[in-house]
Amino acid sequence: MITHIFKILLLSFAFTFFNGSTASSAPIRKDKPLKVLSYNIHHANPPSKPNYIDLPAIAKVIKESGADLVALQEVDVNTIRSGKGINQAEELGRLTGMNFFFVKGIDFEGGEYGIGILSKFQILETDSLRLPMKEGLGGEPRVVAMITVEPIKGKQLIFASTHLDLKPEHRELQAKAIVQKLGNSKTPVILAGDFNAKPDSEVIAIFDKNFKRSSIPNGFTIPVVKPNREIDFVMYSPEKKFQVKKHVVINETYASDHLPVLVEFNIKN
Repeated sequence: MITHIFKILLLSFAFTFFNGSTASSAPIRKDKPLKVLSYNIHHANPPSKPNYIDLPAIAKVIKESGADLVALQEVDVNTIRSGKGINQAEELGRLTGMNFFFVKGIDFEGGEYGIGILSKFQILETDSLRLPMKEGLGGEPRVVAMITVEPIKGKQLIFASTHLDLKPEHRELQAKAIVQKLGNSKTPVILAGDFNAKPDSEVIAIFDKNFKRSSIPNGFTIPVVKPNREIDFVMYSPEKKFQVKKHVVINETYASDHLPVLVEFNIKN
C-alpha cells in the first residue's frame, strides 16, 4: 500500500499538458480502417547517432504508416538534450499535420519528458492518469495520456498512450490502475504503448483479463536489429466493437531504438 505521505507527494506532483490542432480533423469513412501506431521514439535520437535529434525521421515513419492515431513514448519538451524551446509532440504534429497532446511524466534537463499522442481527428476531450509505484523501490514516475475522438460520425472512442516502469513490482500496480481507470469505460478504448513486459508476463495477464490484445507470431519490437522480444502493444475494449484487420511491426531501424507497431481496425456497430 502507498503511505499517506506518498499519496500526498503523488497528488502534489504537477502535471503539464499541451494540446493543439494542426489537422483537418475529418472523420474517416465507415468503410475505411482505423490505423493505430504505437511508437517509442527515444526522444527522436537515432541509436546510431549519439546526441543527435532527428524529428523529421520520426515524422517520416508516422506519415508513411498512414496512422490516424499515434501513441508516443519518450517525448521531450524544452529539454537541453533535444533543444530548448522545442516541444517534440507539437513539432511532430506540425510535421505530420496531426493534432497533438502531451502529458509530463517528469521534469528533465530544464524541460519535461513524458507521453504524447497524435491524432488526425479533432481532440474532443483530454485526460491523464499518474500511475502508482511500489513504496521504497524508487523509479521514474509514469503516466497515461488519454484523448477522446470521433473517428466515425457518432462513434467516439478513447485513445490512450502509456509507458510502464522497468520494475515488475511497479508495472503490476500500474497495470491495475490503468484497468481501474479504463477497463469498464462506457466509451470504447484503444490502449497502446511500451509496457516493458513480455506477452507471457503477469503484467500483461492483468491487461488480458480486461482488454483484447492485438498480436502476431514473433511480433518482436526490440531491439531494432535482430529483435527478440515484444514489449510494445495495442489493446482494445470491448472486443465486440473492434475487428483487427492488420497487425504489422514496421521494420524501421534508424529513427528509434524500438520498432513501431501498426494495427488496423474495422470499427463495428
